[in-house]
Amino acid sequence: MQKNVFLMGMALFIAALNLRLAINSVAPLLGSIRSDLGMSAAAASLLTSIPVLCMGVFSPIAAKASGKWGIERVIGASLLVIGVGTALRLFTHSAGVLLVTALIAGAGIAFIGPLLPGFIKLHFPKHVPPMIAVYTVALTLGAAVSTSFSIPLQQTFHAWQASLAFWAAIAFVAAILWWAFVNVQMRKRDTAAPAGRAVKLPWGNGRAWLITVSFGLMGILFYSFTAWLPQIIQGMGYSKAYAANALTVFVAIQIPVSLVLPMVLKRFPSRRVWLVTESLFELAGLLCLVFNLLPWLASALIGIGAGGLFSLNLLLPIDATGDHHEAAAWSAKAQSVGYVISALGPILLGWIYDATHRFASAVAAMIVIVLAMIVVQLAATARKQAPLDAAQKLS
Repeated sequence: MQKNVFLMGMALFIAALNLRLAINSVAPLLGSIRSDLGMSAAAASLLTSIPVLCMGVFSPIAAKASGKWGIERVIGASLLVIGVGTALRLFTHSAGVLLVTALIAGAGIAFIGPLLPGFIKLHFPKHVPPMIAVYTVALTLGAAVSTSFSIPLQQTFHAWQASLAFWAAIAFVAAILWWAFVNVQMRKRDTAAPAGRAVKLPWGNGRAWLITVSFGLMGILFYSFTAWLPQIIQGMGYSKAYAANALTVFVAIQIPVSLVLPMVLKRFPSRRVWLVTESLFELAGLLCLVFNLLPWLASALIGIGAGGLFSLNLLLPIDATGDHHEAAAWSAKAQSVGYVISALGPILLGWIYDATHRFASAVAAMIVIVLAMIVVQLAATARKQAPLDAAQKLS
């Protein structure tokens, strides 16, 4: 039994590892990509925005596909899709082809993302908290590793195409291990997810929209930092390697933040206080960039805010609803629409840079977004809740 749990946990880890590799590996190489392919800043930003947009568009389809073919089979097939989309980048010599690879890899990522939590609930009913930690750490680790190794790989292979395509190997290995570990378990037990009552998405609920907008603004900032933080730091006069390392700090620091936050919420359960606090961390980091103060510190502050805001925004639908069916419906709406909103972030910053030729304008825009996000957070948490119970669910 313990062996099966370990093998399934390994399959979960390596699957989650692939959710950010194809996205985060692009940012450190964005300057080289734009130079070789003649892409504008707005066009280059689509390399990040397209996968994020896919997460919003394809999430409802992923749920229907898993109901028809099973969560395990859809995830396994999606790992292959990510591998194919990433491998095609080796043969990229035009902006159009590179954007198509972002669409293919993004579709695979979009199908896996919303299904892994269901996979955990189905296969690890007695080990949910540690498996959620495995999922979160793997996702963030994949982002950190791809960010930190993109430039060294470019230097080793003497081509950014090979650097981007390298990560396909991990996706293909993940697919092999997934089928090897998961299919054995599927043959031992019935893995069909139990049917639940149908719950409509809360399209007409005002508070649900506030939670959705909060998630979307958080995502706009997160993916804007992912796509443009290295370029912003290089624009301040620092080297490409320094900028890439700063992005690694931004990503890596989110791991301990994600692990510590549930414990902190047990003692101080107020969602409003922590949402605003994490937003202020991001604001402090942006002000460091404005005044050209220690970009690594700015990256750390922004990363602390980003790591906390993601977890807190996942809690808001749980706090607002009465049972897990409603919580799932509110979460699906928040993430589906929220990711579509998030995809606008890198495009918006690219458009601002193209129009002004100054990254300072892009940073100013993100400061405005942080302030708007705080207003939305205050509105979304205006009514008294019982957050301690929700915190206990994640602990």
